[in-house]
Amino acid sequence: MSADFTEVVIPDTAVTVAGLTDYIRLLLEQDEQLRQVWVIGEVSSANNHRSGLFFTLQDPDHGAAIKCVVWNGQLPKLMQIPTVGEQLIILGSIRVYPGRGEYQLSVWQALPAGVGLQALRYQQLRNRLEAEGLFDPQRKRSLPIHPQTIAVVTSPTAAAWGDIQKTLKHRYPGLHVLFSPATVQGEQAPESIVKAIERVERDGRAEVLILSRGGGAVEELACFNDERVVRAVANCVIPVITGIGHQRDESLVDLVADENVHTPTAAAERVVPALADLYNQHQQRVVSLEQVVQEKLTTTENQLQGLGERLRRLRLDKQVHQQMRMLVWQRQKLVQITSGKLQQATQHLEMLRQKLTTLDPKAVLQRGYAVVRQENGMIVRNATDLVMGQELVIQLGRGEVKVRVTEVGDKGGRSTLSKKLE
Repeated sequence: MSADFTEVVIPDTAVTVAGLTDYIRLLLEQDEQLRQVWVIGEVSSANNHRSGLFFTLQDPDHGAAIKCVVWNGQLPKLMQIPTVGEQLIILGSIRVYPGRGEYQLSVWQALPAGVGLQALRYQQLRNRLEAEGLFDPQRKRSLPIHPQTIAVVTSPTAAAWGDIQKTLKHRYPGLHVLFSPATVQGEQAPESIVKAIERVERDGRAEVLILSRGGGAVEELACFNDERVVRAVANCVIPVITGIGHQRDESLVDLVADENVHTPTAAAERVVPALADLYNQHQQRVVSLEQVVQEKLTTTENQLQGLGERLRRLRLDKQVHQQMRMLVWQRQKLVQITSGKLQQATQHLEMLRQKLTTLDPKAVLQRGYAVVRQENGMIVRNATDLVMGQELVIQLGRGEVKVRVTEVGDKGGRSTLSKKLE
């Protein structure tokens, strides 16, 4: 045999997968203790199926869980129907299913054992957070209508991340997506999610954050009821939308988030509008605008046509010509009246000029008269007002003469003093 090959010897004890599974089944199902076993635990998830009720029984303190089934024929015989959050005492037997390589507890009876520890812790935390006002609708912020950058916090290996990418690319190509990976299941999940949210806040570019993961059992989604995660979402500086699984009940993170939906795809659809919808809305606005403009144009044309008809009925051009003729006539009349008034004023002015000429002292002097004035300029009108030796000024038609009184006479014949002019 060549040295390049190693001969492998298959031992005689090797068994097939079916053989191994059947061996395990025989060990478990024939064990006397496992044929009838009482198990106490808390119901973490329950799912009604056409063949029976499937649920998970877990130990919250140790993180262990076992799958259980109650067939339809056995359900009416149970004293307590398994409900999420309740603690039960289960009587059943172990069964192995070779096709899946799994085992589960086939339940015969279920007895109540008080409120489940996990459900009690959940309710206590919920009451405390609600008292702080973290679920108050007034704290919730509206999501941006057309974000340019969004952040996604989820597991990089989860189907949720792929669904979100596909939805965003289809609805809003060119969107900037920041991916902040996190573990979304298990004991490390709360701390991982908190750090992922903090990375987005430090980056500062995202306008909205999607916190998401796919469907799963209640125990797998326990991290979204963790107080650290709830407070990180409540204190996040940007709006947060959650899309966590397909569960009917809301988690505490859903209650504190600004918005919540039931699937990652729904979260992506809520964050961004579809370009096709935006285009249709734009087209509708264009059509509506065209209709408004056309209606306005038609109304204006009708109004213009009506005004034209009114103008034709009024014969505005004829009225304009009539008004022009009226203005010409009034102008001529105004000119005539003004000319008459001017002539009358000219004649009156000439008469006043002649009267002034007649009354002009200089004209009187030109005819040989004189004006006698005292030294102070006062006109002498009576000889008795003069005294001997008084100097007077006589104003002639041309020039003036200064004289002295030497004699004063009275032409009336009365005896008076005589004054003589020198």
